[in-house]
Order: sequence, then structure tokens, then C-alpha cells
Amino acid sequence: MKKQVIAAAVLSTLLSGAAFAQDFKEGSLLVRARAVHLNSDNGDSTGLGLAVNNKWLPEVDFTYFFNKNIAAELILTVPQKHTLSSSVLGGPIGTLKHLPPTLTVQYHFDGLSGFKPYVGAGVNYTRFSSVNLPAGVDIDRNSWGLALQAGVDIPLSKNLYLNVDVKKVQISTDVSVAGANKGSFKVDPVLVGVGLGWKF
Repeated sequence: MKKQVIAAAVLSTLLSGAAFAQDFKEGSLLVRARAVHLNSDNGDSTGLGLAVNNKWLPEVDFTYFFNKNIAAELILTVPQKHTLSSSVLGGPIGTLKHLPPTLTVQYHFDGLSGFKPYVGAGVNYTRFSSVNLPAGVDIDRNSWGLALQAGVDIPLSKNLYLNVDVKKVQISTDVSVAGANKGSFKVDPVLVGVGLGWKF
């Protein structure tokens, strides 16, 4: 009974928010803040069994609408520190930071009750920094890759939205030992986020 009451309250909140929701139009700006979980694919061709840790991270994005359906989104965070481990060497071998700004072009569908599902595709640039690895081991500092995205904005009030978002991003780097290229390490994470958006 308690679960049914909670479910009814949540549904009532979403529906009441939909009544106040306004359609996006040319020039609309949606600013979101999300909590995002990064789950790395950890693909490795070096033979070292490299992997970075999964983690939660903060994310902010700015979405500009060219019309009610077409928008561009710039996705930002702060440099994220990761521990790099090697299954061959038996555990952590060092740390690094990555900064992965991403730009996508999105199509926003006309959903029911004010719900605005969307899909997007674009490009990611990742800069690796603060690389602390064993002597003679290094990585390429720059990565370019594709980004795919799907999500939904759910109206809570006139200009406030609940956002759920999933991205798949290509992030990889070449690994060298004593100056010789040993292969590539692909992070290629899936990022699942939830947060709030404010429309201006």
C-alpha cells in the first residue's frame, strides 16, 4: 500500500509539472547539472591488462535549441582522476586525470505529457594530464572520438526538468614503453546520468 501511495505521488508530480511545461523554441537554452556514473569498457591491446576504475562524477551541460526539435549540447566536467591498474603486473601502477568535453547535435522528439525524449551524436575530445606512471611508461595526451547519446527531459514545473541521460563515448590512448608503442588502451565508457535542467 505504501509503495502504491508513493508511486501515485510521483505520477501526480510529473503530470502536474507537465501542465506547466513550455515547448522549447528557437533560442531556448537548457542548462543541466547531472550526477554521472562512468563505466569503462577497458579495452587493451598492449598485453598489460590495463584498466581504469569506474566512478561517479559531476557534469554540467548547455543545450541551445535552433528550433523545438534540433539542438546542440556542450557537455563539461572537471578533470577526473583515475587509478590505472594492470592485471599482468598485479594491481595499480599509477594515476592520471582526464578532461573530456563533448559536443553533440540532438533531435528532440515531441513526447506525451510534456516528456521530451532525445537522441544525439557528436565528437569527444579528451585531454590526459597529471600522468603518474612507472618510469619509461607513457601515454598519448590527446584523444578524439565519437559520442552517442539518448535521454529524456521530464517536466517538473514551468522551467524545471528532471533529466535522465545515457552516453557512449570513444576515448583511447596509445601506450609506450621506453619510447616504443606497445598498443592502445580504450576507455570507451558508458555514462549514465541523472539530474535537473533549467530552461531559459
